[in-house]
Amino acid sequence: MRRHSSDAVPMTVKPTAADVRIANAIARNTEPAPEAIARALTWGADEKVLLALAVLGWLASRRRSEPLQRTGNHALLVTVISSLLPHALKTVFNQTRPDRVTIQGHVHGVPFSGKREDAFPSGHAVHMGALASAAGTLPPRSRLAIQALAVGLSLTRIVVLAHWTSDVVAGFAMGAALERLLRLWTGYPLETSKEGDHADSRLAGAR
Repeated sequence: MRRHSSDAVPMTVKPTAADVRIANAIARNTEPAPEAIARALTWGADEKVLLALAVLGWLASRRRSEPLQRTGNHALLVTVISSLLPHALKTVFNQTRPDRVTIQGHVHGVPFSGKREDAFPSGHAVHMGALASAAGTLPPRSRLAIQALAVGLSLTRIVVLAHWTSDVVAGFAMGAALERLLRLWTGYPLETSKEGDHADSRLAGAR
């Protein structure tokens, strides 16, 4: 009896010329100390850590005000789907991680990350894009601080050569789009907070 395979062949994604130039520059110029620091910082965007924080936040939001409960629901849902989406996409797309195509980088302290063909997209960046998008409802100072943190943690994935730059950019954009889309379901505020802007204008008028 003949057996017919229906398994789909994953599509191969190749890095861009800019991706390769950036990765080669990191491999040539990095050192063990900055690689160790970046490796430690990148845990701040790890899905396991973020899922644990989202669950704790959701539990803490129960018996709170309705807006806080809505925020807890939104944060948990976004975190769960942001964790699932990259895994689903990695079954469709194959891309070799930059840390698997460098010898010079490993000499300079670059570690190995994850599975060899799981570069696209960056799951860490998906989470950070969602966080940066959600922070858009906060007052300016808080918003900018969280968004800067999100960008910085995403960049650590490039520094440790776990992902090409385009993987991180794509993942960040996916996360931001996902967070905005899920607002329609969770009822999380669609409007950017103007509280900080109003406070700034009042202070300016008092001078």
